[in-house]
Amino acid sequence: MRIGVLTSGGDVPGLNACIRAIVHEASRHNWDVIGLLRGWQGLLNLNPDATPSETSSVLVPLTRETTRGIENLGGTILHTARVNPTEISQDMLPAFLRGSPYSEATAAGYDCTLHMERVLDFLGIDALIPIGGDGSLRFAAHLHSRGFPLVSIPKTMDNDVNGTDYSIGFSTCVTRSVNCINNIRTSADSHERITLIELFGRHSGEPALLAGHIASADRVLIPECPFDTEKFIHLMLDDRSQNPRNYSIAVVAEGAYSQNSPHSEDRDRHPKGRQRLGGIGNEIAQFIRDHHGIDVITQSLAYLLRSGEPDALDKLVASSFGTLAIQAIHQKSTGTMTALHNGRYTLVDAGSCLQSQRRVDVDNMYDVQAYRPQIRRILDMPMYL
Repeated sequence: MRIGVLTSGGDVPGLNACIRAIVHEASRHNWDVIGLLRGWQGLLNLNPDATPSETSSVLVPLTRETTRGIENLGGTILHTARVNPTEISQDMLPAFLRGSPYSEATAAGYDCTLHMERVLDFLGIDALIPIGGDGSLRFAAHLHSRGFPLVSIPKTMDNDVNGTDYSIGFSTCVTRSVNCINNIRTSADSHERITLIELFGRHSGEPALLAGHIASADRVLIPECPFDTEKFIHLMLDDRSQNPRNYSIAVVAEGAYSQNSPHSEDRDRHPKGRQRLGGIGNEIAQFIRDHHGIDVITQSLAYLLRSGEPDALDKLVASSFGTLAIQAIHQKSTGTMTALHNGRYTLVDAGSCLQSQRRVDVDNMYDVQAYRPQIRRILDMPMYL
């Protein structure tokens, strides 16, 4: 067997631990593992008719020796990129695919699925293990629907992949967020200021909600519940005045948006066409300065959460997901995705991610009037609620 492994989308801590586990488990069966560099983009740019030297630039053999110790490293040794092979823009379409029967013009750009299948066949990949978030795994599900054997592994700090309670990177995101929130308290206290801390969470507010809950933030804004700007600010002002140290802290998910303004997706756009969120904390802060004359501390944690070594739980889950993926291939259970349900490892259909993204259970976990976490029921809930 020749197993292909790739990482796609944003990097998260735990990817390398997952790669190492895949290699170690595959070695028990004497299977070869090939790393496919730069995710779907690497395969997109690989020309099967090119010289061997050009082809080898996107491949790296993975062995027990070459993956020794990588479980302690952040990021991904295979590099990564954000690409949807079914929606390739004209400027991103490789020159060798222009006018090719392996790329089909669509309303969204170019669908290069046929090219991707050709490349996987050219490389002799018997089964593929894509490690990615919601967007990346949607293309994996598309490949599966066309008959290519694969086992997907979910990773995302937002923890919004449908079909699993947990995705690689989530624990480290929450742990680091809590540490940063508590550290920033010293500056908020010293300057007696309102403080807004912006975290990940494009469409799911789970990272912000749990981090804010654990760190005892005064308020938390999540994408699931549009907020009233004036009401939120008055709550923050009340929190500040009622605090003997005269400061208040709010955690804001990057996808949170006001009832009175366009959705935060409209603020910016990634150069490759992907909607980029962020900046809601600065918008609220500026409103407070302009209308109340109070200075505000704002901090976007962003890449501070993505970078560096994974925590113990992410290492454990990442390693377990990697091992499970190889075991699934060995048992001929392809077309699946590794998952956690109620604290137990399992396999679900690879197409599970095509359903709606996981969102915060607002009725059980959030006070929509007070803009803060409120866990109404704990009994029978999974560890990460």
